Amino acid sequence: MVAAVIVDIVGSRRIADRASAQRAIDEALHRLADEGPAADVPLHPIVGDEMQGVYSHQVAALQATLLFQLSLPDGLECRFGIGLGEIGMIPSAAGGISEGPAWWAARAAIEQVEALAERTVPAARTRVAARADSAASPMEDTAVSSAEDAVPESADEQRMVNAYLLARDQLVAGMSERTRRLTRGRCLGITQRKLATSEGITQSAVSQALSTSGAAAVVEGFRLLRG
Repeated sequence: MVAAVIVDIVGSRRIADRASAQRAIDEALHRLADEGPAADVPLHPIVGDEMQGVYSHQVAALQATLLFQLSLPDGLECRFGIGLGEIGMIPSAAGGISEGPAWWAARAAIEQVEALAERTVPAARTRVAARADSAASPMEDTAVSSAEDAVPESADEQRMVNAYLLARDQLVAGMSERTRRLTRGRCLGITQRKLATSEGITQSAVSQALSTSGAAAVVEGFRLLRG
């Protein structure tokens, strides 16, 4: 079982300078590839405003989506659907096509979080869903990736992860672009002193920005994910 990730840009049709927005996204993807968790298939643009990637387990996908969120500039937001399940390859004249329950779950997750944001929780951006019906997939027997001890995620675990994600997204939504950069730096283990130097501010200003934004909870959550 792997974690397939689908990402799309929130309100992409309303962005005045779409080319500039794509450059910012490409930079965030490059940083994620360099500094984020290892990916089976790194997050990359597919078509229009959509990106896709595959991680070997849920925790890596949770880490990656946070780091990506924290890398985006003001005025540019993405939503994330993380699907847990199997993935296989379907032969095609154009090459193998990645298909399977993990992708179906990721699509369902991104649709769910979009509906949630429109309905009751405007800051919601990330959601996890799982599918265990790999046998119903018209895939070949060759799997792209799977963990030897993987089992279908329980409904209780999904609820707990999604509860965590709602709180995480709410905190990130309230941060300024600078605070997101500082939070990302702390998630990656960069000291407050080095962050202050890179931002051209004092260490006390860094500490204050982190403490007043709830960043400490986001950083500690990331640390727990990393184990």
